[in-house]
Amino acid sequence: MELRRASHLDPDRLLLPVPQPRRQLRRQERWAERALKVISGRWKAVILYHLFSGKKRLSELGRLVPNASQKVLIQQLREMEEHGLVHREIFLQVPPRVEYSATALGLSLEPVLVALCAWGQRHAKELNQLDEVAECVIKPVNTLVGRGSRKTQGHTSGKNDSTL
Repeated sequence: MELRRASHLDPDRLLLPVPQPRRQLRRQERWAERALKVISGRWKAVILYHLFSGKKRLSELGRLVPNASQKVLIQQLREMEEHGLVHREIFLQVPPRVEYSATALGLSLEPVLVALCAWGQRHAKELNQLDEVAECVIKPVNTLVGRGSRKTQGHTSGKNDSTL
């Protein structure tokens, strides 16, 4: 991005971005959208991050990403393979062995994911507080409706009230 000095302000203190034509901004938005599409997915970034350290078998990735089911891991790995981020090597032996590794294109995302991890670590306190607010439970209020019947009012998510 090109920068220019703001003429009406102190020229030694402030640099402003040069306005870009709308077409160029839309093109940049499409690039960002495309890049995010390639790495979007609940576990893709985590899987790729673990592949930066070398080849991994599915069972090892399953241990490293314990909250992802084997089905989801395979799906995410196949999508990344289709996008050229991951290489799958099948060894013809009994029992069959498959290893996954990051390709050069996948490895090029390492500085991006490392920066994202650093950002998450730097803002962990704020993010944890936001998580707590998001998980805040609204307690249902019991009110009398009609004669002798009780109805629960308040937040309902379509789930059994006992889970609230």
